[in-house]
Amino acid sequence: MSYVGPDFDPPQPRRPRRGPLTVALAALVPGALIGWFVYEAVGAPGDSSGSAAGSTSSASAGAPLSPSGTASNDDKPPGSSPLKGKVVVIDPGHNATNFQHTAEINRKVNIGTNWKECDTTGTSTNAGYAEAQFTMDVSHRLKTLLERQGVTVKLTHDGDSPAWGPCVDQRARIGNDAHADAAISIHADGAPVGDRGFHVILPGSVHAGSADTRAIVAPSATLGRGIAGDYRRATGEQFSNYIGEGTGLVTRKDLGGLNLSTVPKVFIECGNMRDSKDAALLTNSAWRQKAAQGISEGIVSFLRG
Repeated sequence: MSYVGPDFDPPQPRRPRRGPLTVALAALVPGALIGWFVYEAVGAPGDSSGSAAGSTSSASAGAPLSPSGTASNDDKPPGSSPLKGKVVVIDPGHNATNFQHTAEINRKVNIGTNWKECDTTGTSTNAGYAEAQFTMDVSHRLKTLLERQGVTVKLTHDGDSPAWGPCVDQRARIGNDAHADAAISIHADGAPVGDRGFHVILPGSVHAGSADTRAIVAPSATLGRGIAGDYRRATGEQFSNYIGEGTGLVTRKDLGGLNLSTVPKVFIECGNMRDSKDAALLTNSAWRQKAAQGISEGIVSFLRG
C-alpha cells in the first residue's frame, strides 16, 4: 500500500534559477521518501500489522515468556487442565475401627461369584502400625496429587465416616455411581517374613450373578500395568517375590471390589507389612509420599490415554 507521509509535499515546479535552499531541498526530499518507504516495509516498532517475521516474534504480546520463549504454564486460564472433568475413586483398604464392629463386618455379601465377608480388619506391622492407617494416609496423599492435575477425586470412606466398612460391594458401588474414569483400592499385604515387594491386582473376566467384568478387563489391565511401572520407578520397590511370577501383576476373580465394578479398577498391595524391610518403608512418611506419587503418575497416564 502506498502512503504519502504528512511531512512530504509534492515536488514544486522548477524555477529558472535555483538558490542554495532550493538545491538543498531537492537533495533531501528523495532521500527522505526512500527512508519512509523502507520504514513502512520493515514495520514501525510495536506495529502488529507489520511483516510476518515481526508478527510471529510477538505472538503473545504482553504475556510473560518462560526461558524457552513460550508462555509459562502460570499464564494458562484457570481450569485449563486436560484432566478437568475426569473422576477417580480411591478406596482406602479396610477401616481403622473395623475391629470394634466384628458383627457388622462379618456379615456376608454377594460378590457375584460367591458370598464373602462385608469387610475385614486388615493386617499390621509387627510394631502395630495398622494397614488401615497406611491405606488412609496414602489415599489422602494420592488425592492431593490428583486434584492438582484437575481430577475430581472421591474416597469410599474418610476418617470416622462411616464407623466401619463400607462393605466390599458398597465400595464397588461408589465407583460405579460416580461413573469413575478409574478406581483403585489401596492395600498392604500380610504375607510371611521374607516375602517382599508389591503387586497390582487386576480383575479377571467374570460373568456370574450380579458380576460382569467383561467390559473393564482390558482397560483395567492397561491401568494396572501403568501403575505398576510408575510405582516401581517412584519408590524403588521391587515386584513381589512371592506372587505374580516377577511381573508385579496378578489376576483374581474372588474380590468383590473388582467383581462388582463397572469402571476400570485395580487393587495395589504396596508391600508386605510383616516383613521388616518392607515395613521400614511402609512406616516411612517420605516413602509413602513416593508411593502416592507413583500411583498418581500411573493413573494420570491412563487418564490421558
